[in-house]
Amino acid sequence: MDRDVFTLLLSPWYLGLLGLCVGSFLNVVIYRLPVMMRRQWLDDCQHQLSATDELRDVLMLPADQAQAVAAGVLPVRQALEAQPKLGLVTPRSRCPHCGHPLRWHENLPVLGWLRLGGKCASCKAAISFRYPFIELLTGLLFLGIGWQVGPQWASVLYCGFAAALVALAGIDWDTTYLPDSITQPLLWAGLVAAGLGMLPVTLSASLTGAAVGYLSLWSIYWVFKLVTGKEGMGYGDFKLLAALGAWLGWQMILPIALLASLIGACIGLYLKLSGGLREGRYVPFGPFLAGGGLAVLLIGPRTVAVWLGLPG
Repeated sequence: MDRDVFTLLLSPWYLGLLGLCVGSFLNVVIYRLPVMMRRQWLDDCQHQLSATDELRDVLMLPADQAQAVAAGVLPVRQALEAQPKLGLVTPRSRCPHCGHPLRWHENLPVLGWLRLGGKCASCKAAISFRYPFIELLTGLLFLGIGWQVGPQWASVLYCGFAAALVALAGIDWDTTYLPDSITQPLLWAGLVAAGLGMLPVTLSASLTGAAVGYLSLWSIYWVFKLVTGKEGMGYGDFKLLAALGAWLGWQMILPIALLASLIGACIGLYLKLSGGLREGRYVPFGPFLAGGGLAVLLIGPRTVAVWLGLPG
């Protein structure tokens, strides 16, 4: 590829436009992936409960009781089979209120929402502002990465990293799930990219970052549980911080954790005072870990290390 074309395509403005389009897809991921996960869990459960041999062997149920349990989950199987196929690409995006399929111009990032006045073209139901917000956020992140990293392949990799974090933050905020289908590939992608010299992070720093990221939250989890008898966070948080360490190096684990805790405490306090805390009075930690990682990336790991007197 011609160097001038390469530089143009990886300029901040082109990456920003790409981010708007990617953000549109991330809205689909944030909404659909948890639904797909729940369906899969129900399908797994009904298959297990339909296995009369396992019910007899594991639970020591008499044959007639095992058959009764298997028969009881039959409506679940039928309901799952009746559900329309759902993937990240198909079917086409629709209005959640009336089922109106969105036309191509209604799906344009930000512009489609503005053109419709934030309402469905068919039923006039309000379309959440979160859709253009995710698109704008992703576009700005891609643009910022373009400015910070410059026209090199690492910019493309970091844009993918940022997109994964936006999806994880949105899903965790809605559902408190941090899907393995995103966190685990994100972790391995960081390790492989560092190993191939495609990131400004050595393989040693990446491996150590993954280990320190996982074990630090894992240790806090178990200390908290032993002291209080409660679970303070989920295992997905361990995996997410491990992935952040793989991409940014072990030196950035502490800054990420500090930023995440600070932002989380401020937002948690605001939600408590405003009465916005959800049932159970908790705030998921994943969005703040993602925010801390993105903040470190946009500021620049070397700059953050200098500020805190850490080895670069």
